[in-house]
Amino acid sequence: FGRRPFESLSEQEILALAISSEEDDGRIYRAYADGLAETFPQSAKVFEEMAEEEDGHRDSLIELFRKRFGERIPLIRREHVKGYYERKPDWLVRPLGVEAVRRQAEAMERQAYLFYVEAAKRTTDASTRKLLDDLALAEQGHETLAQRLEQTHVPGDVKDEEAAAEQR
Repeated sequence: FGRRPFESLSEQEILALAISSEEDDGRIYRAYADGLAETFPQSAKVFEEMAEEEDGHRDSLIELFRKRFGERIPLIRREHVKGYYERKPDWLVRPLGVEAVRRQAEAMERQAYLFYVEAAKRTTDASTRKLLDDLALAEQGHETLAQRLEQTHVPGDVKDEEAAAEQR
């Protein structure tokens, strides 16, 4: 089976793809948190809070989907769409250390931002476009959110401790 071009997706499919992507990203952040919790508990808190943000995005998307299309969300995932960004499995990233996980999270947020910008361009419904534009801004702000959460949970001294622990 071939992968579908993004341009061929309907608004219903775009929303379904966004929902599944937010669900996946939340799971990935929770997996990062679980993998870091024992050695890097403060960084794990950052990823828990980021997962909660993704849950909120998913909830907003589902609410809009229900209003527009009803209860049945089509199954469409990243791997079904040609040219759509892919996520590295968390088990490939976690062994690389806490900094690699942070870099991967930043890349995830950048990719999600670009997706929402492109998705908004392809929609004609005003409420859908507004939500997708709002989510693009939120994803763009997540890099700032991650930095703020890191400053709260992982101040300089904790970051130094984590770096030392990672060296061991």
